[in-house]
Amino acid sequence: MTLAHARDLVADAADRGTAIGAFNVIHLETAEALVRGAETAGLPVILQISQNCADYHGALAPIGAATLAIADASTVPVAVHLDHAEREELVADAIALGFGSVMFDASTLPYQENVRATARVVAAAHAAGVSVEGELGEIGGKDGAHAPGVRTDPDEARDFVAATGVDALAVAVGSSHAMTSRTAHLDLERIARLRAALDVPLVLHGSSGVPDDVLAAAIRAGMTKINVSTHLNGFFTRAIRSSLDGDPTMVDSRRYVSAGRAAVAAEAERMLRLFALQTDALRVAS
Repeated sequence: MTLAHARDLVADAADRGTAIGAFNVIHLETAEALVRGAETAGLPVILQISQNCADYHGALAPIGAATLAIADASTVPVAVHLDHAEREELVADAIALGFGSVMFDASTLPYQENVRATARVVAAAHAAGVSVEGELGEIGGKDGAHAPGVRTDPDEARDFVAATGVDALAVAVGSSHAMTSRTAHLDLERIARLRAALDVPLVLHGSSGVPDDVLAAAIRAGMTKINVSTHLNGFFTRAIRSSLDGDPTMVDSRRYVSAGRAAVAAEAERMLRLFALQTDALRVAS
C-alpha cells in the first residue's frame, strides 16, 4: 500500500460526514500497534509524531523513518504527520523525511505573531506539497498554559485561515491535553459555528479526555480529525504492568511490550470504528 497523504484521508472523512483517527506514535511498538488496529478495522489512520517524541528519540529521523516504513507497508491507507511542532527547523526536517503533513503550533504567541509564523511555515510546506494544520485558541494541558473556558472565536478563525492558508485548524472547544479521565465537556454549539464559518477541516486535540458519546456528537457537529495519545498510552502501560505482575520472573522485554502493543491495537481499532460512526463501536472503553 502506498503511503497516504493526511490531506486526502481527512478530505474523504469530511465528505462522508465522519472523522479519522490521528494517533500519536511514542516508539516503534505503538506505530506497529496503531497500524495493526487500522488493518483489523479496515480503516485508514494518521500516525502522528510530536515534537516531544522527536526530542525523546534525540531527533526526528530515527522514529520518523521507522514510522514511514511501517505506514508504507500497511494494507490500509496510513499517513504520517508531524504533531505540535513549535520549531520551524523541525518542520523542515519532517518535510525532508517525506511527511505529508505537519502541525505548526504557534498558538501561545500573540495573534499577529501566530499569523506571521504560521504563514511562513505554510509557504515553505506548500512549496514542497505538504499540508499544514494550525492552531488558534490554545488547547489546554501543555505545560499548564491555558485559561479555563477559552474558546476559539469563529470570526477570528475565519480571518486566521485566510491570512495563513492553513489546510486544517485545531480549535479550542473544551478539551485539554493529557487528561487521564474521560470527563471533558465539549462546546458542541461552538463546533457547529466553527464548521459553518470555515472551509477547512476542524481538528480536535486533547480527545483522550472526551467520552465516546461526546466524541461522536462532536464529529456530527463538524469535527473531522480526532487526535488521541494519552488514552492509548494508558492501555499500553496497563497491559505491561499486568504482564509483569503476572510473571515476576519475566526478563524478555519483548514479552511484556508485546502485551502493550496488542492492547493498543485493540483500542485503536475500536476508536477508528467509533470515529467512522460505526454504531457497534459506541460503547465506553474499559
